[in-house]
Amino acid sequence: MTWLKSRRLQYLLAITALFFGLMVILRAGFYFGFSEVPNTPDVDQGAVLSALGVGLRFDLRLALLMMLPLAALAYLPRFNLLTSGLMRFLAHAYQLVALTLLGLTYIFDFGHYAYLGERLNVTALRFLQDTRDSTLMVWESYPVIWILLGLILSVALCLWLARVAERKLLQRSAAGISGVQATVGFLVCFALFFFAILGRVTNINLANPIPMRWSEAFISGDRAIGALGLNPVLYFRDTLLIPVSPYNKEVVTDYYPLMAEHLGIPETQRGNLNYVRTVEIQEHKLDTTRPPNVVFVMLESLGASRVSSYGLPIESTPNLDALGREGWRFENFYVPVTGTAKTIWATFTGIPDVAPTESASRNPLTSHQRMVLNEFKDYKKFYFIGGNAGWANLDGLVQQSIDGLELHQEGDWQSPNVDVWGISDLDLFRESNQILNDLPNDQPFFAFIQTAGNHRPFTIPENNGDFQARTDLSDEQLAEYGFRSAAQFNAVRLLDYNVGEYMKWARESDYFDNTIFVFFGDHNNRITTIPHMAPAMEQLGLESNHVPHILYAPRYLQPRVIDQAVGLIDVMPTVAGLVGLNYRNTTLGRDFQIPAPEGDRASFVVLLEGPNPVYGMVTKDFLVRMDDDGSNATLHDLHSDTPKENVASQHPEVFERLFNLARGEYETARYMMYDNVDD
Repeated sequence: MTWLKSRRLQYLLAITALFFGLMVILRAGFYFGFSEVPNTPDVDQGAVLSALGVGLRFDLRLALLMMLPLAALAYLPRFNLLTSGLMRFLAHAYQLVALTLLGLTYIFDFGHYAYLGERLNVTALRFLQDTRDSTLMVWESYPVIWILLGLILSVALCLWLARVAERKLLQRSAAGISGVQATVGFLVCFALFFFAILGRVTNINLANPIPMRWSEAFISGDRAIGALGLNPVLYFRDTLLIPVSPYNKEVVTDYYPLMAEHLGIPETQRGNLNYVRTVEIQEHKLDTTRPPNVVFVMLESLGASRVSSYGLPIESTPNLDALGREGWRFENFYVPVTGTAKTIWATFTGIPDVAPTESASRNPLTSHQRMVLNEFKDYKKFYFIGGNAGWANLDGLVQQSIDGLELHQEGDWQSPNVDVWGISDLDLFRESNQILNDLPNDQPFFAFIQTAGNHRPFTIPENNGDFQARTDLSDEQLAEYGFRSAAQFNAVRLLDYNVGEYMKWARESDYFDNTIFVFFGDHNNRITTIPHMAPAMEQLGLESNHVPHILYAPRYLQPRVIDQAVGLIDVMPTVAGLVGLNYRNTTLGRDFQIPAPEGDRASFVVLLEGPNPVYGMVTKDFLVRMDDDGSNATLHDLHSDTPKENVASQHPEVFERLFNLARGEYETARYMMYDNVDD
């Protein structure tokens, strides 16, 4: 192993150790000098150690990333750190800048936490909008001179240590390493670097290696403990995509009276942008002898245009069709924003994810939400996913926000992974069903099962029961109905088959008779045209938001078709109403069985995402759509053969009502994503 004697390798390891050691010292300084955890009685020491472990791995990641420019200078083919004084000068300059910026970031981070109780994030940039007052406040509040002297001395000490490492390691004689040894050394170092950057060495799906993210620091759900697991440089970088001013409070205030009426907030409780209201037990609650269980099944990438009972001429979903006939089928059901992460956010938070760039679940400032689900007292709560829940930081959202959640994800299952998304949906259903069936009969539960098979690469596992792919339809025939390929069509059929198998197992379980099953698609993934759907679906871009939704509880619910427009954010309050809860609602979701103040129910939809989205409000008959600031607003008849025509002048009252609701819902959603945070 002569490659270990490499001068450049030893130098880079020494510099990495210097960066890492400095951050460990700073982490200790934060813990003992700024965190409230050491002074908190009865703190969960296991959670503290876990968060600190996450933080150390983040520190190692940053130390390695900071080392990379030096590695580039060290291994240039002719002019490098061994041969060129210029390269060494550049290395010294880089170290000075990097260490200074690192030190300043930690100083700002410590000050930010002492002032606001939050690690440094993008919202700190708002202080730059009033530089004079902010500077004076800092000067008068902190010993700025001593802090700067400490920074200068610390940077000088680190630079001196780096120069010592340079002299002792780079300026000694070469070890004489063969090409084979160099290759072995490179492969070993690359593997170690890969796992260090990834932040984990176990439970890795090599087809989809998800790196450790900030959300893993907050597994305990305690924000103070979670703060121990963050690295301020990496955390600040993660928040840079968040707008400094993510909402306009003045506009929110203008629309508050309308939204308070829309949400049914009692007049005595209106004011100060209060959206909290208590929903009493409803007359339409189910007649049960004990609290019913609830199972949510998210149907990955399944739009309404893919489902036979919603109009697809070829049979694709016989099992879902049967459930729809025997339960409640929602004809006009919409997710507010497309995309799996945004759908999951809306399901649990009851707020449309109108984040302008990344999904709201990736925003550490909004990941601890108040939820209607937490009003399901004494319910055991489960989240089942075949892959890694760290994708889009969903684990951070659900584990911080849902009280007592038991998360089962990649690495927790007995079944093997079949592709990038983890275990197969059939195995996910099988193992989830077993976990639920093993619970005591008197233990009510809520379970969320997130499928993934109806998604590229459309894997059909070898061991998937007696499912048989259809090969009798040509690509041209399938394209007529919105499918790009036979693989895509058969993935829908496989999803339906797996749902059917799950319901067979569930019917044999002890929990089936006392359970409400909730099925919904998270978005559509149409590629070609959909002539079997109403022209408005395709021409107005609604097909991506229009998904199937079924409530199934044969013991309690008689068959019913609901043609009102209902949104995903309404599902949790609707289920709470069926269960018979007296619950607190802090969200934009509403029980659809409670009459809507606007008359015909209207649901909010984002038709085009981005920093300047196009959004609107949809009923069973009309859609109003507009740009982000309310300009270019138009009204469209969903039953028309020419749905693009603007009919606002023909229905001025409908247009005005839906326009105001859409503006109010959009501006309020932007605000509530931050206001609904559970401190």
